[in-house]
Amino acid sequence: MKYVLSILVLAIGFVSCERDVDANRISVSDLYGEFEIKDTLNVNRTSIDFEQGEKPVFTAEFNKPVLWNLTIKGEKSGAVKNISGLSRELNSENAAWDGSTSTSHFFRKGEDCTAELNISSEDTTLLLSETLTVKTAKTNSGLLISDFEGQKKINNDWDWFFQEGVGFSVLRHRTKAAQGEYYYKMIGQCSWDWLIGMLNIPSSAYPDEKFGLSDDPNEVYFNVMLNFTQGQPRLLIRFNEDDNNDGVFDPAKEDSYSITIQGLEPGWQQISVKYSDLVVVDENGKVITPNGNNVHNPNLLNLVDILLLADPDIGGVSQVNMDYMIFTDNEPLKP
Repeated sequence: MKYVLSILVLAIGFVSCERDVDANRISVSDLYGEFEIKDTLNVNRTSIDFEQGEKPVFTAEFNKPVLWNLTIKGEKSGAVKNISGLSRELNSENAAWDGSTSTSHFFRKGEDCTAELNISSEDTTLLLSETLTVKTAKTNSGLLISDFEGQKKINNDWDWFFQEGVGFSVLRHRTKAAQGEYYYKMIGQCSWDWLIGMLNIPSSAYPDEKFGLSDDPNEVYFNVMLNFTQGQPRLLIRFNEDDNNDGVFDPAKEDSYSITIQGLEPGWQQISVKYSDLVVVDENGKVITPNGNNVHNPNLLNLVDILLLADPDIGGVSQVNMDYMIFTDNEPLKP
């Protein structure tokens, strides 16, 4: 399930699908006439390099308009793409696949996929006779903070703090990651403090020592894949700005906006927030006035802090898995 946050935790679900509907052209004879398959399900390519812009096009033809749903499934990732419509045929206009997903799992490089066409109005299913192979996965535009792929630990240019006995780690698991094969596991217990551990992601870890974001907060979105798996965790993500542009964030004089994420059901979910919707909160979660210029300046972002919190009065144990952090332009991530 995909979530878009306005402030703190506001979430809505979505299902990505493409629909070709022209119900006005359906005649009575079409509606009640005998159904025939004029051309069964086919695809123009079985090995797809999405990085190079290749798109497989599915084709099929019937003697009348029908309701159909094409389902593409990744064998390793478990990702699913649904494309649906109401038409006499599938073609490049209504049944081309760009590598995107309709679920919280991304399709992966090198995995095989199967395709199934369900014609719901006729209770008929057509299977693709060939296997699709994802040669390279879809590339998402934006500033990728981390996808954790191929890492044994977090970026050496990041900083971190963990309570005694706590340590976060990058894990490899082909079915448990939201994207690729690696994800970041944050788990721990603290009986004396809300804070279990935190990551500090500085702008200096990126090209030209800047995040390089737009100066328009309405054009910048922060996105991350999260899976709340244990306890009652609370994740606080802070966006600290360098308002005076001296290379250092001063919490007493500069803005620190944030989002708080809690109460998610288990399972990977996409969290997206528009930068202009970020707020300033005190230690009790109350929205307050920032200490800096009180202007959202994503181009002055200096540091992103990610804090795993849990109530020590109810055990203080929590686990959150995290994957694929990225800033996107003008709209939330569409994986």
